[in-house]
Amino acid sequence: MVTSTSEELTRRLGMVLGELSQAGSVIALNGELGAGKTVFARGVADGLKVREAVSSPSYVLMNLYRGRLELYHFDFYRLENEEELDELGLDEYFYGEGVSLVEWADKFPGVMPPTRVEIEIVKDPRDLDNSRVLYFKQMGKENGFLFEELKRVASACN
Repeated sequence: MVTSTSEELTRRLGMVLGELSQAGSVIALNGELGAGKTVFARGVADGLKVREAVSSPSYVLMNLYRGRLELYHFDFYRLENEEELDELGLDEYFYGEGVSLVEWADKFPGVMPPTRVEIEIVKDPRDLDNSRVLYFKQMGKENGFLFEELKRVASACN
């Protein structure tokens, strides 16, 4: 768990994750509307050295960005059923040479690969406008150094 007191810090935490991500990394982002998923995704893109502006792909389902590694940015928010994902060929992205980032991943947990980083972003009730609590969970394999680095960055910035 890490507390972010600003959009800037939330983006910085995403940047650290992007810097540490390797080919085949999958990041599952969850949280209510306005929690900061896209802010975090922009940070991941910064860490991957993506030069173009990152926006949520709510209407197109996936945006592709080129950087140090390709970033496949998915958004499951508007999808109603898992069958809508069949046409995307998710396995090619999840097990490919880029980094897959999925907003609203908890809508269809059955399509997510067993090895991934799950991040739940929650508005902090003490400061709903600015502060967020980020819960990180490594699924499938240990990656403790990653979480220690994120905690270090958060404590240095708060």
